[in-house]
Amino acid sequence: MFGTDATPAPTQLVTDVSEANFMAEVVDKSMTVPVIVDFWAPWCGPCRQLGPALEAAVQEAKGKVVMAKVNVDENQMIAGQMRVQSIPTVYAFWQGQPVDGFQGALPASELKKFVEKLAALAGDGGLADAVAAAEEMLAEGAAVDAAETFAAILEEDGENAEAYGGLVRAHLALGNLDQAEAFLAGVPAKIAASAPVEAARAQVALARQAEKAGPLDALKSAVEADPADAQARFDYAQALHAGGQIEEAVDQLLELFRRDREWNEGAAKTQLFTIFDALKPNDPIVLKGRRKLSSMVFA
Repeated sequence: MFGTDATPAPTQLVTDVSEANFMAEVVDKSMTVPVIVDFWAPWCGPCRQLGPALEAAVQEAKGKVVMAKVNVDENQMIAGQMRVQSIPTVYAFWQGQPVDGFQGALPASELKKFVEKLAALAGDGGLADAVAAAEEMLAEGAAVDAAETFAAILEEDGENAEAYGGLVRAHLALGNLDQAEAFLAGVPAKIAASAPVEAARAQVALARQAEKAGPLDALKSAVEADPADAQARFDYAQALHAGGQIEEAVDQLLELFRRDREWNEGAAKTQLFTIFDALKPNDPIVLKGRRKLSSMVFA
């Protein structure tokens, strides 16, 4: 039904980039393949930890993403333009624009998710066109047609993470939460931790939370009556998200994290990551929320 084209692997996946070739190696190249930019310095201990691990994750993606390394000591103009405040700092570029990023070292599992999420932006040949068409159907409200298209893609490629994630989200849009969970349970182990599947899993978790969300007005009043009531603020954030007020929910969770980042074993940060995972990596809410969270973590 759908044609496929092998994605050609670039000859060099990791490149040292300077101010002279930043435009060509990052901005221009990102028009065809996602580019991860690692801002580092030789004297930076965490950089020596992050760099090799990130390079390994990029190599594992087999050309679906590439990596550019920028020594901030030698390229202070670029670091300034990108507002790099501390290192290591990582940005991801796609089609000429930064779409995601983080500061500090991350565990290998998180780096893998980060790379996979970027790789998904570029798609995979003919099946990627079919996935894009199904996503468009879903965005336009044709969830039944989208579900049928995603299912057809999976008939040809049973390990297509984008199609699996899309199928789950299509059933969520149809109100079939139990069916969405059933599809998640059947995801092949090879792609169970992939970014599209994790995004769908996050949306399912948020949908389950929405079923149990308390009354918005009452929770708002509870927070206003006692701003230090962490549980009330957390419940209020869940109710806001359930009502479609995603940015407001993120703001409440950020405030909870600011007040007590260790509350309930870091529940505010965990919930923020669940919301971020459920959205597209270049969503303004994600970009703004991650920046604010990073500024608190590294303050």
